[in-house]
Amino acid sequence: MAGKVGTRGCKKIRGAQIRDLLDSKHNVLFDCDGVIWNGETVVAGAPEVVTLLKQQGKRVFFVTNNCTRPRENYVQKFSRLGFTDVVEEEIFSSAYCSAAYLRDVAKVQGKVFVIGCHGVQKELQDAGVPIVEDVSDGPDVSIYNFPLEPDVKAVLVGYDERFTFMKLAKACCYLKNSDCLFLATDPDPWHPLRGGRITPGSGSLTAALETASSRKATVIGKPSRFMFECIASQFDLDPARSLMIGDRLETDILFGANCGLDTMLTLTGVSTMEEAQQYRDSDASEKKDFVPDYVVETIGDFLQALED
Repeated sequence: MAGKVGTRGCKKIRGAQIRDLLDSKHNVLFDCDGVIWNGETVVAGAPEVVTLLKQQGKRVFFVTNNCTRPRENYVQKFSRLGFTDVVEEEIFSSAYCSAAYLRDVAKVQGKVFVIGCHGVQKELQDAGVPIVEDVSDGPDVSIYNFPLEPDVKAVLVGYDERFTFMKLAKACCYLKNSDCLFLATDPDPWHPLRGGRITPGSGSLTAALETASSRKATVIGKPSRFMFECIASQFDLDPARSLMIGDRLETDILFGANCGLDTMLTLTGVSTMEEAQQYRDSDASEKKDFVPDYVVETIGDFLQALED
């Protein structure tokens, strides 16, 4: 690919090597969780890196599988963590892209049954996509007699802390109609929490519904190409002049490979250098796309390159 400073395969770079790589790129795509911040703690130097990239004429985008908040709330979080120049149009979450897919690609003519939190529901509503209202079932409602909406044309699964057996059952009934679309915001199996705990991700809920319905979901978020296509439909992006930076090999790095982008792993999140090297040294060809082109300890390493 254009602009490489070395051969593919976990090349750890810093200083002038980072500067040379960035000089060959016009678009920088960042994952958020584990790259820009961890929870409510910003990665040291991240706000300054974003500002300097923009000052040097780079276009910066944020691509996240986290569907828990709408884009307007992401802007608030960026501001809260010290970012002074991030705007809503630069943020592409799996919730926003799912809404765009249903409105612009699938052109769904009917309601969407949502397994998901506020972020997913708000993005669908903002896009003008009608959803089945999330109402609590009464005490007399059971698996045998729960009401079903007559005009459901799609089921969308995202992260849902209030996931229930009843939601699963309703989704299965809607998906018995082969014309009903089955979409997932993202395939993430789990997410890290403070104190070493984890929470099940959208991918685990999707897997439950795939098993129960005997159908396979179309994934909207990373590593699907659609998130890049969603950005490219609004901005003129050349893959050869774009860099994807993430912390998760199986989503962020695979996403970049699927879209023809150079990829960079940061070690401030989920995946480790050892895991990347294991993929690199594996005999399984399908695992090669999990291998990042470049590795940095943190995006804070960009500061020296950008300030020189």
